[in-house]
This record gives sequence, structure tokens and C-alpha cells, in this order.
Amino acid sequence: QVQLVESGGGLVQAGGSLRLSCAASGGTFSRYSIGWFRQALGEEREFVAAITKDGSLAYYADFVQGRFTISRDNAKNTGYLQMDNLRPEDTAVYYCAADSNSSGSSYYLDYHYWGQGTQVTVSS
Repeated sequence: QVQLVESGGGLVQAGGSLRLSCAASGGTFSRYSIGWFRQALGEEREFVAAITKDGSLAYYADFVQGRFTISRDNAKNTGYLQMDNLRPEDTAVYYCAADSNSSGSSYYLDYHYWGQGTQVTVSS
């Protein structure tokens, strides 16, 4: 089974950018679709973006509004979430997740493998 480790979170001012990484090990990365989810304090986990196994299709939550880009490098066993024009309401713990059965699902229960999360804080 695959293990996931997120990195790249931090504190940024509104309008700034961050690039999150999701490093995978223990499995064949290209066999898994990758999703990014986030959970703000006191809120439910919500879908951010997902990408298919070969990287040919990407899906985004409506609130992304062209600000985030999901990508992957199967040769490096790593997924990415580039986040630009960040807003204070983007503050949350961001998780990457992997699933071998679905194809870019936005439903968190479709994902069987999860990282530990990385904190993103956007100040106003």
C-alpha cells in the first residue's frame, strides 16, 4: 500500500502563493488517482482538487476559481498543488489522498490512503 507525506505548507499573506507536495512511497504511484482535501478548524473536510492516474484530467472545487493547479510527476512519485492568490478563507490543514479505483473523485470516502496533512495559514 502507498504511504503519503505532504509538505510545503506554511504562513503566507493574502495574495501570496504556496506549492504543496505529496510524496508517495510503498506503491506504484501511477496506479493511484490523487486528491487534495482541506479541513479548517471546526469544519468538515472538503474537496479541493483531484487528478487522474496519468495526469490527463484534473478536477477542482468551485471555490478554487482558477487559483489552484493540481499536477503530478509519476517519475518522481510526487503530486503537487500550486496555490496562487491565496485568501484568508483558504486557511486549513491540507491533505493529499490516493485511490486506485476511482478516477479523480471529489468524494473523500473514495480515497483509501491519506497523508498526515500540512497546515496552510493565510493572513489578511
